[in-house]
Amino acid sequence: MPVSTRAVLTAVVAALVAVAAFAGEVPLVVLAGLLALVLAAGWPVLTGAPAVRGAAVVIGLGGLGGVLAVALTTGEPFLRELPEVLALSVVLAFLHELVRRDGRERLVESVAAVVSGVLVAASVAGWVAAGRTTGGMSVVVAGALALAVGSAVSAVPLVGWLSALVTVVSAAGAGAGTGALVPQVDALAGGLIGLAVGILIAALHRLFDRLPPMRRRLPALAGAVLPVTVTGVLVYVVGRVLVG
Repeated sequence: MPVSTRAVLTAVVAALVAVAAFAGEVPLVVLAGLLALVLAAGWPVLTGAPAVRGAAVVIGLGGLGGVLAVALTTGEPFLRELPEVLALSVVLAFLHELVRRDGRERLVESVAAVVSGVLVAASVAGWVAAGRTTGGMSVVVAGALALAVGSAVSAVPLVGWLSALVTVVSAAGAGAGTGALVPQVDALAGGLIGLAVGILIAALHRLFDRLPPMRRRLPALAGAVLPVTVTGVLVYVVGRVLVG
């Protein structure tokens, strides 16, 4: 999948997050769960894990478990049950290695790929947590639209650091503009959310865009939703600091 196509797909998914947040908590939870499953399907191939199917199952369970734990938590902080889910997922990652029947080659790489995949997949629960806080819908919409604009702009073929700079500035501008329009978030808070999101987008593109597995469908889809899943926790934390 070309880099530009993947960037546009990321922008579309981010826009869907904004729409889901506006529609209500249930659509946001459902979308977050679907994103965790898409990432789980492609992450093992993207990272070169030796036991792809088992790794995908563990990552999917960790991602879905994180989303459900946050959705079912009563009262703030909404992420307080997430560490237990991550701990259980690490145990599952080791159990997955114990039941492998392929000689357990590249054991360390396999465990690292599964654990990192669980962390990335479970991060999507941050969108659900952000949506449940005070002014949460506005925070999610600001973060998601900043992500959508930044991802779309990153599809423009620019050279080197200029691409990263334009991506960051565009995301910050989109966040500021959205913050000025939605309730409970001002332009400064929206701009800072967009700035953090833009930096993350630029960094992820530099890290993953040239990996050979990105030419295949599932890893490319995982790479497309990766910025969206990772941004969830970032938007929650920044939103809590700036908005409350």
